Amino acid sequence: MCAYVLVAEDDPKQAELLRRYLEREGHEVLVVHDGRSAIDEARRADPDLVVLDVMMPKVDGLDVCRVLRAESDLPILMLTARSTEDDLLLGLDLGADDYVAKPYSPRALMARVRTLLRRTGKSQDADRQVFQAGDLLVDPVRHTVTAADTLVDCTLAEFRIIETLAAEPERVFTRKQLLERIHGFDRFITERTVDVHVMNLRKKIEPDPRRPVRLLTVYGVGYKLTNA
Repeated sequence: MCAYVLVAEDDPKQAELLRRYLEREGHEVLVVHDGRSAIDEARRADPDLVVLDVMMPKVDGLDVCRVLRAESDLPILMLTARSTEDDLLLGLDLGADDYVAKPYSPRALMARVRTLLRRTGKSQDADRQVFQAGDLLVDPVRHTVTAADTLVDCTLAEFRIIETLAAEPERVFTRKQLLERIHGFDRFITERTVDVHVMNLRKKIEPDPRRPVRLLTVYGVGYKLTNA
């Protein structure tokens, strides 16, 4: 079951571990590091599941849970270092679907994620479509890219870029927008990372990578896929 998971965790190391665990399960993951961003991204991205740390800056996890639950039935799994019964019950009373106490076992955490996704029936597999930009096809469910009927082998980061661009052909995305799609809001990754991924993608999807006709640079702005 492939799902789109929003992880809200202020500790960069913990956030990266969560990303790895979830991606090994086949899920797509977006990471944010504060409560305000968690609310904004949940509204924008409409994830299938939110994994939400209680102790976060700007807006704490309990308030994030309260806001999200007032707006939707989005499944929420809370992570908490608070182990008292009152704290755990408060999270559930605010609308969290489940909680895991820190330190947690990765296997136990992934089991909770699987249970929540099964219980709520939340998965993007059912309603995702194949995106097309010219003769380029991107299938988010099968995680495949074809260019002129030739299967293209992409890394996960490359796939996220090409999927984002193919979903809206001719739209120009900034490097920052693409970077957030790949790595969330990880402040340790630079925008030059996007240029490297684009260069590698062109080697795979362009007849002549030095003269791209599919994945174009819009100078001073970013990148786009053409419908040509």
